[in-house]
Amino acid sequence: MLKTLLLAAAAALSLSPALGQDVTTIKFGFSSVADLENDNGAAALLFKNYVESKSDTLAVEIQGSSGLGSDADVIQALQLGAGATMYIGGTATFNTFIAKIGVLDLPFLWSDYAHVGRALDGEVGTSLKADFEAAGFKTLGYGFSWGYRNVVTKGVAVTEPENLAGLKLRTIQSPIYVAAINAMGANATPMSFNEVYTALQTGVLDGFEHAASMVYSAKLYEVSDHLALTRHLFGPTAMTYSLAQWNQLTPEQQKVVQEGADFALTIARAMAPGREQEALQKLEAVGMTITEVDTSEFKAAAQPLQDELAAGIGAGDLLAAIRAAQ
Repeated sequence: MLKTLLLAAAAALSLSPALGQDVTTIKFGFSSVADLENDNGAAALLFKNYVESKSDTLAVEIQGSSGLGSDADVIQALQLGAGATMYIGGTATFNTFIAKIGVLDLPFLWSDYAHVGRALDGEVGTSLKADFEAAGFKTLGYGFSWGYRNVVTKGVAVTEPENLAGLKLRTIQSPIYVAAINAMGANATPMSFNEVYTALQTGVLDGFEHAASMVYSAKLYEVSDHLALTRHLFGPTAMTYSLAQWNQLTPEQQKVVQEGADFALTIARAMAPGREQEALQKLEAVGMTITEVDTSEFKAAAQPLQDELAAGIGAGDLLAAIRAAQ
């Protein structure tokens, strides 16, 4: 039902730019698949349909599956103002560009989707937008991952915390994520998302950690067989535009782009809880084993780790604001 509604919303907006107009092409790149099975792909498709239905001078070229390069490549292109125009992905992908953004990706930080929304739509999100802009990015809005990040493995089931010891788990190329995964006893292995499938095939990795919707969308169930519901991280997302290219848009074009982002992210956010459960059901249907894991020890150790990591990136005040938004 949710997928039908999303398709209907996109179809209702689907119109082509008028002929004879000078058209600015927005090159929208990201690492996940450009489909309706994951939050980034769905938001991008909704954005494209909205913008192209509202403007005769804007066109959106979607390049999913790292079509414009890795996350880091696309983000750097946005900074340079060439090669890519827009990006959507987990806020952790900006860690090497904006240190403070790592506060959003601390382990066991978020209590639920509403908590994430209160923080991102309040002082935390506003403060970080200024950091984004200082680094060369226009922040169009924040989104929700379609589910908490869990541990996914090949050939070994994780049913208790001890099973994580020494496992080579792919994670985002972020110091915060690496520290979180290592603190859980695994061997964090930073790697671009588009390399994970092959690394699992060849045995370079024992597993990875991601939301169920991304596991299904990228067909990573073909090279893994167990998902442990650790819910250790929740990765908010950011939809960003090259600041240099943003400043080249007319005020009317900027208005349409911002409205398109608001439209897309609002729908994608609303779908998050349902799509998380739907993805878990789909993974079970294709043969993955899904297990609950007692993470009480991890949660008990998380608060001092959060304090330490936040202090290291100068984000203690933001951490306090996030906790206050619970």
